[in-house]
Parts: sequence; C-alpha cells; structure tokens
Amino acid sequence: MSLSSSVAETIWKEIESTHTVNDDQLWTLHFLFGKNFEGATRIVDQRGVNKISALPSGRFIFQVMGESRRKDQYLCFAENFCACYSFFYDVVNRGEQLCCKHQLAARLAASLGSYVEVKVSDEELALLLSKI
Repeated sequence: MSLSSSVAETIWKEIESTHTVNDDQLWTLHFLFGKNFEGATRIVDQRGVNKISALPSGRFIFQVMGESRRKDQYLCFAENFCACYSFFYDVVNRGEQLCCKHQLAARLAASLGSYVEVKVSDEELALLLSKI
C-alpha cells in the first residue's frame, strides 16, 4: 500500500467513526485525490449514491450517478472497482489516479452514512453483477 493510500485510509476510518468530516480531512483528501474528490463531493451532495444491499446475504455494491450525465449510473465497489471509463483508463491502464470519483463518492457516502439504501434479493444482486 502506498503512503497516499495509507493516509487516505486513516482519514476514511476517522470519518466513519464520527460520521462527520472536518475541514482538515477535506483538505487532505482533496490534496490526495484532486479533481476526482471535488466531483465526488458534488455527487454526494446531490444524494447520488445508492447502496444496493442483498438479502439475506448482506452483500452490497454501490450505484453512483455520473456527474456529467445524470442518467449514467455506475456500479462500484468503493475500494477496488468501478464500471466507469475513467477507472479503466486513469486508474488501471495509466495508473495516474488512485481511484475514480465514483469510488470516492461511494466511500465518502458510506463513511458519512449519506447514501440511499436499496434492498434487493440475492438473486437480483447476482443479476445486476452479471451485467458488469
């Protein structure tokens, strides 16, 4: 794990423990993630993150709205995958970013508890995941 990832992880855990974020934490996350963090905060402010939880297993994935075209929604696991183009191009292919704005929005929303919870069956979640 890189130093940047370790610092970010520490901050995420602090936010999760209080369900609040302070100016120092915002500044540090912005320093680490730049414009992607700005986009993530806009998405969270607009209530653009759904947590799709399956019953009875408790498995979940986040569905995050696109910022440029609100009709676009991306499935993502906050820590290691997003179905958006930027994830594959900037994160995986070029290695220029630690993660995309949708992953950041999912992580921020999860840490703050500011997402919309959507309950589905395990079968419905499996069908959703099969389309990725």
